[in-house]
Amino acid sequence: MGIYMIDMILMIVGQGSIILPKKEYNATAVKIISIILVIPNHKSMKIAFFSTKSYDREFFNHYVSTHEIIYFEARLGSQTVNLTAGCDAVCVFVNDRLNAAIIGELKKNGIKLIALRCAGFNNVDLEAAKANNIKVVRVPAYSPHAVAEHAVALILTLNRKTHKAYNRVREGNFSLERLTGFDLYGRTVGVIGTGKIGQAFCDIMLGFGCRVLAFDLLANRELTGKGVEYLPLIDVLQQSDIISLHCPLNEQTKHIINNQTLQMMKDGVMLINTSRGALINTADIIGSLKTGKVGYLGLDVYEQEEKIFFKDLSENVIQDDMIMRLISFPNVLITSHQGFFTEEALTQIAQTTLENADAFEAGLPLKNAVV
Repeated sequence: MGIYMIDMILMIVGQGSIILPKKEYNATAVKIISIILVIPNHKSMKIAFFSTKSYDREFFNHYVSTHEIIYFEARLGSQTVNLTAGCDAVCVFVNDRLNAAIIGELKKNGIKLIALRCAGFNNVDLEAAKANNIKVVRVPAYSPHAVAEHAVALILTLNRKTHKAYNRVREGNFSLERLTGFDLYGRTVGVIGTGKIGQAFCDIMLGFGCRVLAFDLLANRELTGKGVEYLPLIDVLQQSDIISLHCPLNEQTKHIINNQTLQMMKDGVMLINTSRGALINTADIIGSLKTGKVGYLGLDVYEQEEKIFFKDLSENVIQDDMIMRLISFPNVLITSHQGFFTEEALTQIAQTTLENADAFEAGLPLKNAVV
């Protein structure tokens, strides 16, 4: 059996793993949480996981079988890339930034695989990965219903103001003043992007009795058969009472919501984004909230979220003026990228990520390869 030691601390728990205590690394000023695996003597990969939380460790520890995993709380960046030395692969999340310089350092450290435990890959310089012969894999779908249902939760909360009602009642205020909402039934909902998440969202809104309009490069025949109408983007923007974004972030979609497209929308429109923060120009949306052009805004993602989300900043002075301005609006609801956060999705993320690593190690075709 192969027994792996870190900092001369050795603990063996059958065929499982244990978490070593946190410790400070002064050279990089990051926290490290390490796992020791006791595994049979056959080939396995050593994988450095970045931007990890307790739930990552819980689900990956449950499903890992052969690979050695080292967990880091810190993001992968110029100050932490040296921690990948001696590893075969890295596993990263949405706010890790893998530019050409970082990928070059990964290559020097012997990294052969970048495993994204998310669907998006706009945070990875794919050309640099290809040039350095580093494979990139992702989790293309993890319970699309999780994100779609969260988008609907934002809609219902903004509309019926249940968050405000909850706080009122806890304070003994049972007044209904200023809690008026509207029926979703019969409303027109625009969906930008009808991939797996967008499709799940369309199905839910059809169930509410909404007229559903969609824009995508290719129409989904299954959705059209259910009554979804595919129209040009301008028409979707002009006709919709509610607009929900479910498209990937790329050069064509960055800031797809801007002053120009906002002016095409109905006055008082509800806008929902559970996809990628940079689909919306934050300064422009703030202006439209101030004028009343946008009547409701629900965000689970934010353009500069990597500096804020997944952290407890309750005792800090937040330096991001734009998000503080957004929070100040009574008709804005922000959650911190929790759309994916269900047991089903976390299970699928862990299983698919590990299957990607298994396939790479075995030299099998990578069905979830990006490059």
